[in-house]
Amino acid sequence: MNRTALNQRRVAAWAGIIGPTLFVLTFTLEGWLRPGYNPRSMYISALSLGPRGWIQILNFIILGVLLLVFARGVALEFPSGKASRGGPWLLTILAVLFMISGPFVMDPMGTPTAQATVHGIIHGIAGGIVFLLMPITCFVFLRRFRVDPDWHSFQAWTAVLGTIEAVAVIFFTISSKSPGAQSVFEEWFGLIQRTALIPFMFWLLLFALKLLERSKFSPTTTSPAVPQNGRA
Repeated sequence: MNRTALNQRRVAAWAGIIGPTLFVLTFTLEGWLRPGYNPRSMYISALSLGPRGWIQILNFIILGVLLLVFARGVALEFPSGKASRGGPWLLTILAVLFMISGPFVMDPMGTPTAQATVHGIIHGIAGGIVFLLMPITCFVFLRRFRVDPDWHSFQAWTAVLGTIEAVAVIFFTISSKSPGAQSVFEEWFGLIQRTALIPFMFWLLLFALKLLERSKFSPTTTSPAVPQNGRA
C-alpha cells in the first residue's frame, strides 16, 4: 500500500474516532443541560426540537460526514475478500441516514400518526433503518475479522458488541412499537434507545482505533493473503 493510501486510512481512522465520540458526548451533555428534557424518557432525536435544536441537527450531520470518511478508509483497508464491498457500503448507508436524520427532524413524542409531518415520517424511516443496519454491520465485518490475520484480534469485540447491539435493538423495537409494551416502558424510552445505540458507537470507536494502529504500518509492509471466497 502506498503512502497516500496510508495517509487516507489515517485520516479515516481519526474520523471514525471523533465521529461517534463527539456524537455521544454532545447528545449526553445536551440531554443533561437542556431545560425540560428528560434523557430517561425522551429520544435523542427530541433534542433536535426547539430553539437549541440546531445543536443536535448539526450533531447528526457531522457524524454522517465523518462516518462517510471512515467508510472510505475501511474500503482502502479491505480492498478484496469478505466484507470488502458489503461492509463499506453499510457504513456509507448509515452515514447518509444520519445526515438525513439531522434536517428532517422528528415530530414531538406522542404525536398521533394521523398528524405526522413529512419530515417526521422521513426521520422515522431513516431511524428505523439505522437501528436495523447497526447489528447487521457488526456481523458482516465479523465474517472478515474471523479470516483476516491482521484483524483476528478484533473479532471478539465485534461478536460481543454485535450481540449486545442485536438484543438491544430487538428490545427497543418491541418496547417502542408494541402497544402493550409501550404503556409499560414509556418512561424509559430514552434510556432504552441509548442502550441500543451506544454499543454500536463504541464498536465504531474501537474499529477506528484498530484502523489507526494499522495505518502506522510502513508502506512497504505487506499483509497476509485473505481468502477471496466472497466479497459481501
